[in-house]
Amino acid sequence: MTDADEQRADILDGWEHAASGWGRRAQRVRDWGMPVSTWMIEQLSLQPGMRLLELAAGPGDTGFLAAELIAPGGTLISSDASEGMLDVARERARDLGVSNVSFEFKQLEIEWIDLPTASVDAILCRWAYMLTVDPAAGLSEARRVLAPGGRFALAVWDRDEENPWSTIPTEAIVQGGYMDAPDRAVSPGIFSLADPERLQDMLEEAGFVDVLVESIDVMRDYDGFDDFWGESLDLSPSLGAALERLTDAQRDEIQRRAQSLAEPFSDGEEGLHLPGVSLVASATA
Repeated sequence: MTDADEQRADILDGWEHAASGWGRRAQRVRDWGMPVSTWMIEQLSLQPGMRLLELAAGPGDTGFLAAELIAPGGTLISSDASEGMLDVARERARDLGVSNVSFEFKQLEIEWIDLPTASVDAILCRWAYMLTVDPAAGLSEARRVLAPGGRFALAVWDRDEENPWSTIPTEAIVQGGYMDAPDRAVSPGIFSLADPERLQDMLEEAGFVDVLVESIDVMRDYDGFDDFWGESLDLSPSLGAALERLTDAQRDEIQRRAQSLAEPFSDGEEGLHLPGVSLVASATA
């Protein structure tokens, strides 16, 4: 097994462990992620009868929101590399009563999509390419499976300074001396595709045309710090792995540091409001 293969296996293992947390937080993610999902769906020019693929779907909600636009006669392929995440998506589909299209739940990798060439009409992928070992290969695969003229929409996170909801836990661990400050440009990593020009270049190099890259504000509102901290633990495999190595006392120290770092985003009462910015991109095959 190569180093890259080991890295892929570790990433997949992390998402398998995080699947239950994403299931618990699915509605919250749907709510604060709505501006991004809406923008992506609007870019696809969906029509009844289309085959729509969602890559790295997690709970599947972006695809579910788009489903009504491909009805009647459409097919939604809700895919993820993690079988645990697919279980969450299946349950979400049942809970939401999404029944106006045909469903296929598939375990697919972003870097090698096990579908025929030119077999789908549109693709969605929200917040996954930056966590992929070889995002360029993933973009080329998306181009391959799209029918000519098919539309592609994706989202990645903007720069670290625009997203304190992500940097606060990491900075608390670094300040405690339990890890070195990360190189946020390293791939895979949550901010590895935060350069809009690079993202556009990668899409064009993969063979896409009419590339559009924009940014969207994503505000996360919490009842208090404990609400934010609980969501962070549920959604971030890397945070859970970092804290797992520490003692209870050390974890308590990290939490106190994080609470101090989050204080500037308090509303003066109990609420916490953490801003964020996502890059979004669309293109044509």
